[in-house]
Amino acid sequence: MALTPNIGLADETKNKALASSYPEPNTALGEQLQPEEIESAQAIAEIIGQTLRRKYSDGSVRRDAHPKAHGCVRADFTVPQDLKLRFAKGVFQPGQTYPAWIRFSNGDENPNRADGEGDGRGMAIKLMDVKGDFIDAASAADGTHDFIMISHPVFLLDSPNDYVSLIRAVNAEGFFAGLLKPVKAALALGITGLRNTSATTSLKIDNPLNTRYWSMTPYGLGTGEGQEAVKFSARPCTQRPHDVPDDPDPNFLRAAMQDTLNRGPACMEFLMQPRTSPAMSVEDTQTEWEEAEAPFYTVARITIPKQVFDTKAQHEFCENLSFNPWHALKAHKPLGAVNRMRKAVYKAISGLRHEMNDAPSAEPKP
Repeated sequence: MALTPNIGLADETKNKALASSYPEPNTALGEQLQPEEIESAQAIAEIIGQTLRRKYSDGSVRRDAHPKAHGCVRADFTVPQDLKLRFAKGVFQPGQTYPAWIRFSNGDENPNRADGEGDGRGMAIKLMDVKGDFIDAASAADGTHDFIMISHPVFLLDSPNDYVSLIRAVNAEGFFAGLLKPVKAALALGITGLRNTSATTSLKIDNPLNTRYWSMTPYGLGTGEGQEAVKFSARPCTQRPHDVPDDPDPNFLRAAMQDTLNRGPACMEFLMQPRTSPAMSVEDTQTEWEEAEAPFYTVARITIPKQVFDTKAQHEFCENLSFNPWHALKAHKPLGAVNRMRKAVYKAISGLRHEMNDAPSAEPKP
């Protein structure tokens, strides 16, 4: 693949190294490598890395996105005994229970942003003691499988080139660059991206445990003959209306979670949405798979037991956790350009963060 100088790659050697490990598209499920996709992934990783080095030169490096955690909680992820055979693939083995860690967060890059502001909210699940055929050896050694979700069903964009333009815009330095950020970001997002961004970042919630989350991007279910494309979601077992305080504390979502878990366990349903038409493209992450056309099915139950998580030690443990959609079994391979680029970007940024923080890069155990 030819290099594209205008997106600012560091050198050809890095690009070749990335290309050799870049995910192969699953053409059977409709994946197709996008123009300049590999170069875009490398450029995004470099831009974000430069920003983190600059932003946290004198202190502990936070995540570039979802840096503000409300907390990491212990949970059990249980697959029902009567799960339909169609869904019984990968981690979804009937009757299986996995211990898990779940990190709830705000999406904005500002780790001090008040919880009362509108924002995309994250739910990252790490299943432990998983056995099976993993995508990579590191995940197999750790025995972990991750699901990453946010409080909106679709992603901001799906074009690699537009993704680079957006990352360049939001990470630009200087007075004039700052003035032009909104314009350049809007041009990169386009009309659909702006609509998705507005819907994602305007959400106000009263409790992360009382919120629904979506995978946004598609994943495989199974391998070989009979495999299909699916999306995931998680929602509270009991639906409640949001009751956001009028003048909340900046960190009230953490307190709301702790208050709930002081009183007893919380419950969430884990859902799977099989694709029902090839028109639901795995490369298009900006368009929702409407539930009326492609219903969700419950494939697991998440139980978050009564616990105290709001401690210094637990927050430090939470910071050192890394979540990546490619920490996964082959039966749930991430699909689409956004997910393929995530593999390169997440690995690079997680490695940089742990290196600068002098923290172990292996999956930490509490």
